[in-house]
Amino acid sequence: MPQTRPTAEDLARLDATAQAELVARGELEPIELVDAAIERIERVNPRLNAVIHPLFEKARAAARSPELARGPFRGVPFLVKDAVCTTAGDPYHAGMRFLKRHAYHAPDDSELARRFRAAGFVFVGKTNTPELALSATTEPLAYGPTLNPWSLAHSTGGSSGGSAAAVAAGLAPAGHANDMGGSIRIPAAHCGLVGLKPSRARGTLAPAFGEYWGPLTHEHVVTRSVRDSAAILDCSAGPAVGVPSPAPPVARPLRDVVGAAPGRLRIGLATAAGEAAVHPDCVAAAERTAAVLAELGHRVEPARLPELESPRMGPWIAPAVARDLDRFAALVGEPIGPDDVEPFNWLMAEQGRAMSAAEYVKQSEEAWTWARALSAHWGREFDVLLTPTAGAPPPRIGELGPRTPLPELFSRLGAYTIFTMPFDVTGQPAISLPLDWNAEGLPIGIQLTAAYGREDLLIRLSSQLETARPWAGRRPSVHA
Repeated sequence: MPQTRPTAEDLARLDATAQAELVARGELEPIELVDAAIERIERVNPRLNAVIHPLFEKARAAARSPELARGPFRGVPFLVKDAVCTTAGDPYHAGMRFLKRHAYHAPDDSELARRFRAAGFVFVGKTNTPELALSATTEPLAYGPTLNPWSLAHSTGGSSGGSAAAVAAGLAPAGHANDMGGSIRIPAAHCGLVGLKPSRARGTLAPAFGEYWGPLTHEHVVTRSVRDSAAILDCSAGPAVGVPSPAPPVARPLRDVVGAAPGRLRIGLATAAGEAAVHPDCVAAAERTAAVLAELGHRVEPARLPELESPRMGPWIAPAVARDLDRFAALVGEPIGPDDVEPFNWLMAEQGRAMSAAEYVKQSEEAWTWARALSAHWGREFDVLLTPTAGAPPPRIGELGPRTPLPELFSRLGAYTIFTMPFDVTGQPAISLPLDWNAEGLPIGIQLTAAYGREDLLIRLSSQLETARPWAGRRPSVHA
């Protein structure tokens, strides 16, 4: 009997692996997947403001081309965050009114974009991000806020909020994201997705950068399934020529460890960090996950990490923001002033310019000492650390927005990054899983963190939890 062709609604519910299998089996052509994604974006995106640069005609041409790469995701629609990862000939504005006003377009693909294309992905659009990707919400003045498909009154998180909203709403099965302080994991947590921050230097920032924002930047994706996150990392990982310090290679493809038994693990549970108040919804969600892990046979015990009581975030962000402004000004040949930049980011740039080289080195040394002490707990006391991803549920639109008075903004931002930022400093892999929802129906993400280089352990444990507490059937109120 002939198989029933999947409907547009079916495709919106399929992850990237399942969509790729349809093409591989000859049941659908790449152009059919791409046309269906374009239809979903045109129909649903006006409610979310997630995709800010449609690339529809280029995507259709790529899907029809005989030169479309025959990688494992051939023909699968994909979204690219409008920050760090450049795509040749497309707008690149990084959430800035300045670059938008100048209609700046990137001349070349970054190495990461080339790897996504080699995997067979078809870029159907670019997604919204806060200005300079520097916020725990996605509400840039340049493009306006992206709304959370679970509740349009709430934030998607940041800075990969555009990709997260689009993937959660079924516009595309996967979207590029990057993480300097939680920007993969927080949007994944707020939008009910899987968000893996790989080990430092697992991928590449070539050709433009060896490091970006010092050692903090980690590139990957947000997805709806653990298997997608694993398989996409197999495609994008690996050093480029001249990379400063490549991550150790994984023993076997991560796609192959999905579903493999993780063994009986020692799990440390931490629901507090310093003086920051952690919302009861997030504490309760972590404790419920701890109970599930215990039922699965793992040993779960409270973990005390003194380093989280007094975090050292390093000196890298403020000078990097100052450098970003200088670089973008040079790209378009016009100086950037305070009226071109949101107040928080202008303040960061001014602080960066005021920092001496000696102070930069001093704070770097202190941060590395702190990071080594924090990393030493893995293997000695536990194998995996379990925490909430964010210290609070998704905020309402405007609570963290660029018009918020700076004293209030500083005090509020810390609640969202207390469990994520430390592992950008240590470079350890950490994953946010959509394992809980609160009474308001908002997603509450759970973070698992492993020792450096141990993405394989996170994938094993995450896929075990995905089976024990499946989330694939949950849909936000705004969905294609």
